Amino acid sequence: MTLEISRLQQKLESGKFVITAEVCPPKGSDCSAFIASAKELAPLVDAVNVTDNQGAHMRISPLAAASLLQRDGIEPIFQLTCRDRNRLALQSDLLGAAALGIKNVLLLTGDHLSCGDHKEAKGVFDLDAVQLIDAASRLCHGEDLAGRKLQGPPSLFIGAAAAPEAEPFELTLFKLRKKIHAGARFFQTQAIFNPAAYRRFQEVMAPQGVKTIAGILILKSAGMARFINANIPGLRIPEEIIAELESASDPRRTGIELACRLAREVQPFCHGIHVMPMGVDEGVGAIVAALSNTSDDKESIPCR
Repeated sequence: MTLEISRLQQKLESGKFVITAEVCPPKGSDCSAFIASAKELAPLVDAVNVTDNQGAHMRISPLAAASLLQRDGIEPIFQLTCRDRNRLALQSDLLGAAALGIKNVLLLTGDHLSCGDHKEAKGVFDLDAVQLIDAASRLCHGEDLAGRKLQGPPSLFIGAAAAPEAEPFELTLFKLRKKIHAGARFFQTQAIFNPAAYRRFQEVMAPQGVKTIAGILILKSAGMARFINANIPGLRIPEEIIAELESASDPRRTGIELACRLAREVQPFCHGIHVMPMGVDEGVGAIVAALSNTSDDKESIPCR
């Protein structure tokens, strides 16, 4: 029997360029604004990432939020982190996602609790990202981590995170190869600010047989850039970009222009672009237009 696969998987495996973007679920049960944002993005992108307590800030369940998008015909990428759940809960959520028709999953370790709004919480980290990828792969092959057979295996398109600009690069590559061996089929990367480093990353990753989607973050201000440099490991925004934002009369507009420029520079070396709008949703359309010359024709973007 041939299992149905997601649109994202179909496009990546057929060599077509993809565009994804993320929407943060609400801190509350009212999902109207979240759904509205996703609906605005839907004509521009191939799938929408639903983050999991992003930055260790408590929000509605990403499984519930992804299910709402699936219900409305918007293809989600369900993010799942190891921080808040043990191996039973992680496997249960993966099976639950499959039962709800969600096929794309991005499996992550999760931001440290010290970054978030519940610093007194206890992290679980029963599994790490590699082990979670392995657990998802085992589920797809019909058994759980205890070796017990499943009553119907899920069909999941398993993704993982990558940090192309993190140093030492050899350690980064070692971790990525472990994720591929565990079952990762695609990578969405951290934000790219050094296209040369991304090209080095892609040259090494090309023989591995996985698809890579380059992360593009829209910066809103020089202050935001400095905060990232001071607080987010693996990311380093060059001083010339910070200076450009500092001198801009409209930093938000300049941030969109910078994102478009970076997307164009890495486009020849990746299989897709993942946009992190950070509330600048209009920037997604600008990036799509910059890559394809028309904001509604993603199919025309070549995958080199």
